[in-house]
Amino acid sequence: MTGMDRRRRRLLLVVVALVVLFAAFILTHPRGFSVYVVTIWANQGVLLALAAIAQFFVVIVRGIDLSIGSIIALTNVAASYLVFGTPGEIAFGIVVVLALGVLCGFLNGLVVVFGRVEPIVATLATGAIYGGIALLWRPIPGGEIDDTLGDLLTYDVNGVPTSLIVLVVVLVAISIPLRRTRIGLSMLAVGSSEQSAFLTGIQVRVAKLVAYSLAGLFGALTALYIAFVTLTGDPAIGPAYTLNSIAAVVLGGVPLTGGVGAPLLAVLGALILKTISSLMFFTGIPPLAQSFFEGLVLAIAIGIGAIDALRSRSKLKVYE
Repeated sequence: MTGMDRRRRRLLLVVVALVVLFAAFILTHPRGFSVYVVTIWANQGVLLALAAIAQFFVVIVRGIDLSIGSIIALTNVAASYLVFGTPGEIAFGIVVVLALGVLCGFLNGLVVVFGRVEPIVATLATGAIYGGIALLWRPIPGGEIDDTLGDLLTYDVNGVPTSLIVLVVVLVAISIPLRRTRIGLSMLAVGSSEQSAFLTGIQVRVAKLVAYSLAGLFGALTALYIAFVTLTGDPAIGPAYTLNSIAAVVLGGVPLTGGVGAPLLAVLGALILKTISSLMFFTGIPPLAQSFFEGLVLAIAIGIGAIDALRSRSKLKVYE
């Protein structure tokens, strides 16, 4: 079976899993299938989907970002101070929040690339810093977000949830450049083999810095969407997104060894994870048991990714 065949089969399996789980969710929901139910599901799913895209960019260059949740928390708090007022002030606030996310991701990249620190260790440390700043900046949830923009991004257009439209636009905007531009192909090459990429003239450091910066950008985008959904800023909102984003990437079939995968897979993995969570809620599983099963799904997903990574590294050693 060729690599292309494996990728197609993986995509088909993920899509089938999502369709089956979503059908089960609709059947167990008290209101059944309706625009309202689908919109609520989409609004919840898009948050993790954007966080999964953030994690995806780091994973394809063979890294893991444990600061994603803290970046989300910090930029969400920033949004609660900045995304309000006149249209000009709101636009300025959004730009500042996104720039803050890029800065956090870029700093992560600097530590990993020039500090030669393992990504897990580096982002664990920077994540603690970002999370601490968020708590100092806003110790308790609060602030104010423009509700007009929030309504626009969380309602539906002719029965289609706006959040799904945004997600499709984002996927198209990043999937094509990833496969068609030099920097996108460079990131994939670095993830496949950093040494080979360097020998072919690819600027490995630049590719990694761009990947981490994009992770920060999408972390901030996640934070903005959370702000539009909740209309407030919360310094404690981020931590759950760290492990969930990793699990979503793995559930979607993106290997932690880097070099292959597509943002669509990460998004599908995120939607699967959120659908499982919603399904457990509406089937009447007790809250404590829900936490157990959600943790079990996370552990299995991350464990599968870790095993695949170890197998791939073992194969590489054989050929060295």
